[in-house]
Amino acid sequence: MIIAYLIASITIALLLFVNRSKAISVALTVLFLLIQCGLTVYEFTIKDLADAVYFKPDALALILLTVLTIVSIPAFIHKCNYISPEDDSPRVRGIYQGAMVLLVTALSAAYLSAHIAVTWIFVEITTLSASALVFHRRNAGSIEATWKYIFVCSISLVFVFIGILLLGISLGNAQQFDLQYDTLVKIAPTLDTFWIKIAFVFIFAGYTAKFGLVPMYTAGIDAKDKAPAPAAGLFSSVLMNVGFVGVFRMWQIVAHTSVMPWAANVVAAAALLSIFVAAVYLLKVKNVKRMLAYSSVEHMGVVALGLAAGGVGYFAAILHIVLHTFAKSALFFQVGHIYHVYHTKNIYHIGNYLKFNRAGAVLLLLGFVCITAMPPSGLFISELMVFKSIFEAHSYVALTAVLVMLTIIIWALGKNFFKMLFTPAPTCNVVGSVKVSAVETATQFALLALVFWLGMCPPQFFVDLINEAVQLITF
Repeated sequence: MIIAYLIASITIALLLFVNRSKAISVALTVLFLLIQCGLTVYEFTIKDLADAVYFKPDALALILLTVLTIVSIPAFIHKCNYISPEDDSPRVRGIYQGAMVLLVTALSAAYLSAHIAVTWIFVEITTLSASALVFHRRNAGSIEATWKYIFVCSISLVFVFIGILLLGISLGNAQQFDLQYDTLVKIAPTLDTFWIKIAFVFIFAGYTAKFGLVPMYTAGIDAKDKAPAPAAGLFSSVLMNVGFVGVFRMWQIVAHTSVMPWAANVVAAAALLSIFVAAVYLLKVKNVKRMLAYSSVEHMGVVALGLAAGGVGYFAAILHIVLHTFAKSALFFQVGHIYHVYHTKNIYHIGNYLKFNRAGAVLLLLGFVCITAMPPSGLFISELMVFKSIFEAHSYVALTAVLVMLTIIIWALGKNFFKMLFTPAPTCNVVGSVKVSAVETATQFALLALVFWLGMCPPQFFVDLINEAVQLITF
């Protein structure tokens, strides 16, 4: 099925690249979403069985593939609302739509990949497709952000490639040179610890460009700022998830070696630095999209802390990555509405949003509750579980530092969100020139509803899937 999916999706992407008819573009987009939903359903039916040689739908892959499919639907809907009416040429719109399809396709394949090199290949494809989306506006800022994204991601993926080569060296005299994840996990205790340490550093550092952690987090900040809001919503959610997948798969291997405590310290250090960077920049940020981008860096730091602490932190990390995906994508889609009303991303030129778009303002307020992990947000549950895992690991200094930095972040976000909602905007001459229909916010409310539901009263099958994903590390 995955091979047929790849052929069909790439064909649709190519047709969108060359197509100039809006009606045909809509038809092709709907067809792709149907194929995406079909792939998701099919992969559940063959759970834990190989789909072609290098793909396997294990629990983690199924969770993230389902999340990707759910988020992709409103992403394409908002594309129709906020890209098509613009005065872009048919060629530019075709590139945008084709790149969106290619990005979702590459993410799906990367999630399902059962081979470390195949994962790397599809992550590289996400870089190429995302670059086309960042370049969509074709102005000086977009060009700079595109080159920066390509450069940083290319360097980071070179690191991953070097790490894969070093991982091959760590196999030593193994009879079978196989880089399938299942095989690597089985023979992990026999791997050379010196080479596995170096391989882990390279692979982890490389995937931080997608994951949104120090040291390579800078790749995504400008990309999320310059890309159109629907694409930025994918960048700040499902694209970051593919970095998590790369790290998680490597963690599966390291968890069965003697270097795991050392690796946990490396991940914890990167996580703490990431939260610190987010706290510093959120205090002075003026751009609403960059604010949300740095908020994502903070959340990925929390996820990485869950991985490093272990125990219940594994469950919390996966739950947090899912809930963050829904919350942050909804907020980025709402930024498209904000720009539609104010024609600016500057927080100091946005105000009294409650007056001009009540549904959007309520969504923004609920989104603030979600991303600051306040109850009844589901992210409150996942963050509380992460804190519990850190406490049980006796890392009291780290826990104290995290709580202080998160307090600063909540204050900084609150200041900006409440300013946009209730403070009069100084540029009143452009405010309110366009009214936004409440119906257009429905998909965003649906995504936030998932954040509350899956966190506060998750269905048993969802909990079972996360527990199965955790067992990939702990068995």
